[in-house]
Amino acid sequence: MTVSVRLPTVLRVQAGGQAVVELDGTTIGKVLTTLVDTFPGLKGQVISEDGTLNKFVNIYINDDDVRYLQQLDTPVSDGDEISILPAVAGGAH
Repeated sequence: MTVSVRLPTVLRVQAGGQAVVELDGTTIGKVLTTLVDTFPGLKGQVISEDGTLNKFVNIYINDDDVRYLQQLDTPVSDGDEISILPAVAGGAH
């Protein structure tokens, strides 16, 4: 399965400046593992050292947040679009 992975501006430096990369995989976890294997500078920024999703990024597949699906075990289909977005934190002081 080939999917498109959209990278936020802050991660593009580690991916040679690319905004979108085409990768293969059958689940979100496999696609993200391939992403990190292809661009080692992304290690720890997408998937934590313990193998879970980094809490500082949100991963969407076709506009659905994978945290509310099957997380890294969420299946992907040919042509799906995965978006990696930095988590936004804030609040009133």
